[in-house]
Amino acid sequence: MPLKKIFTVVLALFVAGCAGSQTQELLGSTMVSAPVTEIAGNHSIFIATTRKKSDDPNKVFDGERSATLNYARVNVTVPGLHKTGQIERRSRGRSDDPAKYFMASEVVGYDTQPKFSSALNADIAARGGRVMVFVHGYNTGFDAAVYRLTQIVHDSGYPGTPVLFSWASGARTTDYVYDKESASAARDQLEVTLRMLEQSGARRIDIVAHSLGTWVTMETLRQMAITGDRDLGGKLGDVVLASPDIDVDVFKSQMRRYGKPDKPFILLLSDDDRALRLSGLIAGSRPRVGDYKDAADLASYGVTVVDLSKVKGSDSFNHTKFADNPALVKMIGQRLREDDGFASDRDVTDRISLLGQ
Repeated sequence: MPLKKIFTVVLALFVAGCAGSQTQELLGSTMVSAPVTEIAGNHSIFIATTRKKSDDPNKVFDGERSATLNYARVNVTVPGLHKTGQIERRSRGRSDDPAKYFMASEVVGYDTQPKFSSALNADIAARGGRVMVFVHGYNTGFDAAVYRLTQIVHDSGYPGTPVLFSWASGARTTDYVYDKESASAARDQLEVTLRMLEQSGARRIDIVAHSLGTWVTMETLRQMAITGDRDLGGKLGDVVLASPDIDVDVFKSQMRRYGKPDKPFILLLSDDDRALRLSGLIAGSRPRVGDYKDAADLASYGVTVVDLSKVKGSDSFNHTKFADNPALVKMIGQRLREDDGFASDRDVTDRISLLGQ
């Protein structure tokens, strides 16, 4: 790579690292009480993670890899002043005030899969048998992943059970290679998680994956197809791939092995995604799926391509439009809330496409 490009990448990563600095603490020290009227929502997030338990109890899980899955449930409150598309985070030195910030009010760990499955199945049954699995992207701490899924569930109005699959991201901009290897190492454990949900009382399992999380997801779906059960016994619902950080040729090979889905995957891309532009430079100036301009080429593989290039995002890298654009996150929620009829699904997807235009 030319020296100028290397300098550009390093500078951009440095700026992003400075801008995105967080404490990575999920649990605070002293919680300030707040009246119920100042709380907009309370959400239970179920966790399956390849992260190791942190030595710091406030972080819960860190960026180191675990050889086995760990399980937990986190209760998170959303403040009454919350604005759609945003995550109101407590900054250093601020009190843990649930009336102002997203706050984790409780963390419950499960030392065995049967105990986790029992709690998970009870929640699934109480919520009508719908499950949404969220797979986060690169440079994401455990706390940020929990809060992002909470924001998506809250803003989209998703009525089912939210499950976070959190692979061991180092949560540092300089850890891209480490994160890519961690994502690859998590493929089997994501399949274990999806198979566990298949055996639960869930009647429909939706997947929302972002950035490098789409790599984990597509690799897992590919290996599920090789086993002969690619759609979780008919329970696989929508697969939303937001800003995929995958080489275009690799994605095509994954889709060829998986085969055309019975229900087209939803691919959200944007040609102004600066994070994917940097990823492409690192990969030898090769395009990533998330900023690929030939949508018709990808559509032939059985995906519904939605171009978000004209949609406004709130982060400087235009990499999280799927969650931080108020209109878009609500439309995605409407899509996921639809029942199993393809006609109504198509109608919502068309409206998402119109938003992109």
